[in-house]
Amino acid sequence: MTIKVGDAIPSATLIKATDAGPQPVSTEALFAGRTVALFSVPGAFTPTCSAKHLPGYISNAEAMRAAGVDEIVCISVNDAFVMGAWGQSAGAAGKVTMVADGNADFVTALGLTMDGSKFGMGTRGQRFSMLVRNGIVEQLNVEDPGAFSVSSAENLMGQLAA
Repeated sequence: MTIKVGDAIPSATLIKATDAGPQPVSTEALFAGRTVALFSVPGAFTPTCSAKHLPGYISNAEAMRAAGVDEIVCISVNDAFVMGAWGQSAGAAGKVTMVADGNADFVTALGLTMDGSKFGMGTRGQRFSMLVRNGIVEQLNVEDPGAFSVSSAENLMGQLAA
């Protein structure tokens, strides 16, 4: 079953890329008592993700925080080392927290996986964004396969203003 607006974020342990190395973080700790803009990309360093998706959230980070977002989180079915390197190369430090869902446990619990086998990528997370307040999904934007529009930072910003 796919998560929907009004649902609670499922319990999972993710791995956060930090300067001190990979650190486990529970979804309870990540989302409880806070407003989080979460976006998922099919893969770090992939063309659309690197050229549009992550850069949009980096450039809109200040405006999102001004609109009440406590943290912006990028998640992908990659390992924490890849997520850390991608965040560093993109200039995400202090703007977007890079989080790994290496075994796709979280995106599976959300019901938002995709089959990237055709591209040698295996099971991945779909491209989506969501606004989560105190662990409850308030906005959910899932892209059609191959698309990039509704999960953009600009679209989520519009939903914050509404």
